[in-house]
Amino acid sequence: MTGTLSPGRIAVLLGLLAAGLLTGGAGWLVVDLWSPGGLLLALLALFGLFLGGRIAVGTGLGVGAGALGWFLAYVVLSVPRPEGDFLLGSSGIGVYAYLLGGAVLAVICATLRSPFDRPVPAARAGK
Repeated sequence: MTGTLSPGRIAVLLGLLAAGLLTGGAGWLVVDLWSPGGLLLALLALFGLFLGGRIAVGTGLGVGAGALGWFLAYVVLSVPRPEGDFLLGSSGIGVYAYLLGGAVLAVICATLRSPFDRPVPAARAGK
């Protein structure tokens, strides 16, 4: 799916944005629930989302849509509620590890090359 933005591609990107919102919201809530396992589970879910977006769209744009949804979930969950408390507390290092780990996974998946993106050998480039 390389090329211009078609209606099908826009629908896939919006679906990835929604999946990023859901995965990010669930991940942010699970990180502090189980001490090391929640962080690993949340990062594994993000890796699946980002890699699936990369494969579905064929470019880093799919990763960007999922990452945007994931980050929007963080922004929405970190805003103080009317009662004065936060839904996401920064009590442990897990939240920061999830933020940094998710950003690293997004960059890794966005810069991956598929097996079909082989460079043209220099000897054949001029022919």
